[in-house]
Amino acid sequence: MSFPLLTATAVLPAIGAIATAAVPAAQRTAAKWLALIVSLATLALAITVLVRFDPDGGRYQLTESHAWIADFGVRYELGVDGIAVALIALTALLIPFIILAGWHDADPLETGSRRWRPTQGFFALILGVEAMVIISFEATDVFLFYIFFEAMLIPMYFLIGGFGDRAHEHGEEAASTQRSYAAVKFLLYNLVGGLIMLAAVIGLYVVAGNFSLQEIAEARANGSLHMATNTERWLFLGFFFAFAVKAPLWPLHTWLPNAMQESTAPVAVLITAVVDKVGTFAMLRFCLQLFPEASKWATPVILVLALISIVYGALLAVGQRDIKRLVAYASISHFGFIIMGIFAMTSQGQSGATLYMVNHGISTAALMLVAGFLISRRGSRLIADYGGVQKVAPVLAGTFLVGSLATLSLPGLAPFVSEFLVLVGTFTRYPAIGIIATFGIVLAALYTLVLYQRTMTGPVKQEVSAMPDLRARELVVVAPLIVLLIFLGVYPKPVTDIVNPAVKSTLSDVHKKDPKPSVEAAK
Repeated sequence: MSFPLLTATAVLPAIGAIATAAVPAAQRTAAKWLALIVSLATLALAITVLVRFDPDGGRYQLTESHAWIADFGVRYELGVDGIAVALIALTALLIPFIILAGWHDADPLETGSRRWRPTQGFFALILGVEAMVIISFEATDVFLFYIFFEAMLIPMYFLIGGFGDRAHEHGEEAASTQRSYAAVKFLLYNLVGGLIMLAAVIGLYVVAGNFSLQEIAEARANGSLHMATNTERWLFLGFFFAFAVKAPLWPLHTWLPNAMQESTAPVAVLITAVVDKVGTFAMLRFCLQLFPEASKWATPVILVLALISIVYGALLAVGQRDIKRLVAYASISHFGFIIMGIFAMTSQGQSGATLYMVNHGISTAALMLVAGFLISRRGSRLIADYGGVQKVAPVLAGTFLVGSLATLSLPGLAPFVSEFLVLVGTFTRYPAIGIIATFGIVLAALYTLVLYQRTMTGPVKQEVSAMPDLRARELVVVAPLIVLLIFLGVYPKPVTDIVNPAVKSTLSDVHKKDPKPSVEAAK
């Protein structure tokens, strides 16, 4: 029996979470190091998955299948395609940086009403989220996927509500109230989406008789399983609604700005760079593969919603006074690009969307973590409380600039390639949508450059005059992310080679081909 590599990749951080939580309360530093070592070991397993995956091989590789709840057709089935492999690698890569960046975020409070916080719990919850996200990317049984899709809400709820940002202008009591509100809003929105999806999962079982993604897709492809048009559309909407909440897509996005604002910077990265990717990934894996006709039927409306997300998110980012809320609305705009690329139904669009998931994770992590270091020094999230930081902390300002330029998709940095592919892929089939979406790029340049100008340039404000530059631990967090942004901006081929075969399979599922050029090449 071959080594269950996919199971090990998900189980290791779960075991690490339990072990970290069990560390005695007085051994906070030991708990931190244990969590970091487990995350690095998980990264090593994820790299092994990446190395063993053959882009030219079968669609799902490294598969595992075992009986679980046989009476209801539920199996423990895992398998990865190129898209899943890329996102597992992204998740495993970011978690060590998240842990390092949050090294002191759960230390005991010296002042205020909340004098003690379980440091071990903070890092255990992060590892728990990692385990659930990874197995969500691996699951090819719909019911198995649903369990972990919902289960990850619980540790995220405690990370948002119990370990929020200490930088609050209205004091600890008001901060605690705001954190609780943000955590409950996050949980309720996602639970509602999950309950609607549960009804659709049950409906899928009634129609198909099992939960196996591969078996259902194969039966649909060879004609042995037929869904009535209305049935397929209702099931699609049940799945898509849950994924659109998680993504998040306008108008189901309103939980994200509150959650990111009230979270610590590492947890904010965990939300938008890791957890939210499960929503867009699931659109590709489940919506398009299980419900191809319904996906094509819903495409015009979804593209309009994605376009609204792009422009709306960017416009609101321009007017933000809070650094974290600005990054949150920028992420809503970026997720609009990802969803637009998925439903453009072209190889360029879907390759760009998948690449965008990876690049957005790296760029958002770089920008938000540096912003977190900045906020921890000044004790404020408000943009107006900064000015002239580049004169007193040039390395911090320089890394903040690179993260900002990546957010606006500057050529030469990783997000540019993915955004370009999404726009090209959308324009070839839906030119009007593609043209309007380009305004999101203009607005991105506005909100990112204004953010940098107001915080980093100009006269040095007295409150930041003694601000220290990045420390060694913080440089270890930021430097690799900056290197990756530059490397993938110049040479994205390692990622596109992995994801492109999976994209072709997805287009085949929905019986779509790239449109032919409308103008013949000049002879």
